[in-house]
Amino acid sequence: MKKKHILCICLQIILLQLTYTATAQKTVFGSSSLKPRIVVLTDIAPADLEPDDMESMVRLFVHADLFEIEAVITSGGWNTSDRVYPISWKDSLSTVTNAYEKDLPNLIKRSGQHSFLPLKKESGKQKIGYWPSVEYLKSRSFMGSLELGQAKIGKENNSAGSDFIIQLLDEADDRPLWVLAWGGANTLAQALWKVKEERSEKELKTILHKLRVYTITDQDVSINDAKNFAFSSHQWMRKEFGKDLYFIWDESAWLAQNAIGSKNWEDYAKHIQTHGNLGAVYPTYKWGVEGDTPSFLHVLPNGLNDPNTERQTGWGGYFEWGMSRDGITSCYTNFVQPAKGISEKYENYFYPATFANFAARMDWAHKGMGNRNPVVIVNKKKGMNNIRINTQTGKTIKLDASKSFDPDNNRLSFHWWIMPESGTYTGTIKIDNSDHNYTTIKIPTDAAGKSFHVICEVTDDGEHQLKSYRRIIVEVGK
Repeated sequence: MKKKHILCICLQIILLQLTYTATAQKTVFGSSSLKPRIVVLTDIAPADLEPDDMESMVRLFVHADLFEIEAVITSGGWNTSDRVYPISWKDSLSTVTNAYEKDLPNLIKRSGQHSFLPLKKESGKQKIGYWPSVEYLKSRSFMGSLELGQAKIGKENNSAGSDFIIQLLDEADDRPLWVLAWGGANTLAQALWKVKEERSEKELKTILHKLRVYTITDQDVSINDAKNFAFSSHQWMRKEFGKDLYFIWDESAWLAQNAIGSKNWEDYAKHIQTHGNLGAVYPTYKWGVEGDTPSFLHVLPNGLNDPNTERQTGWGGYFEWGMSRDGITSCYTNFVQPAKGISEKYENYFYPATFANFAARMDWAHKGMGNRNPVVIVNKKKGMNNIRINTQTGKTIKLDASKSFDPDNNRLSFHWWIMPESGTYTGTIKIDNSDHNYTTIKIPTDAAGKSFHVICEVTDDGEHQLKSYRRIIVEVGK
């Protein structure tokens, strides 16, 4: 065969692969699915002082095609207890961003992407599957509050970070804005203080209802006096705004991530640190592993949970509304039973899948090739939104995932299971053919007026055996 013909065939194969990738992206996410919006508040520091935030930042950046990273704001936290956040520590964020820039030519191959939008358009709404440019990430890097505590809130505490949060909340965008506090959330508190001071009650509530907050414990206190919650701006926000502010206070998922990660540290050394430029800057183990990661795993779009519905447990924990650890305010949390035990159960169950996802993406950063997640289609319904089925007692429903496929042509295995904590029916649900690509479920006679949640978990047999999910909510009429 002539060289010209061989070259032509190779080009055709590449074009087919790119077309297939684009088709798969549209099938799993929908042709116009937008990314979830996130703001990260991080007390990132040099790795020899505390590596946790740098580790989580590496993982976040290799999932950057799934999140609209609206801002990364450096600010105080436990790292800066009893002192001002050193401005030079922001260099640690630059270290990760520069490594991302070097790996980006490889990462974009995962989505079949070959160019970037102009910065102005990139700063608009991004679709899932789009890898942001390094210019975009650098333009979204800000300094926030340098000190801790609600006593600092006021006119002297305004920052580029707090002002930009207000700007984001003012945008004409129906998507909620998730603020993920890896350190203290003083910068967010300052933004809300300013809105409260300058705007009407109606305008304030409009802002609050756009907002979602996920805090990794409460780091707006000194680590040397960690239970002094009256000091914290987190308590101020909960007292001031109550249920108008959707506030998650995690006291389970971050501890589980630290503990399980530490026990499996050899996997990080093998699959993360040796892979690409991002792997090269991933810190060595010290004081837990990636305790901040559950905050964005909770929001990560994979078909498993709607992050705005706290009892739909996903990769970032389980939460219930109740009294917080401060004994005064309420929020969505998991520090007492039974929520603590439920959260720990799923953190242990999902950990292998979350790490496999990370490892596979680091393969892409390193080599520009690797495994991709299966695409789950149930009852011909594409996308990742919850599927709702209305039925009656005594009926039999069929759930068919046979149209699911793998973008790399790996073989798929299926597992259907009930997540009892998410629904209201407390009895036993029998699932027939639970390990086939379809299943049938007979609705119990005592389930009238109740609901239950079925999870379709699909695993490929490729490298790292990646998983995807789909949640089916069955609502039984009275």
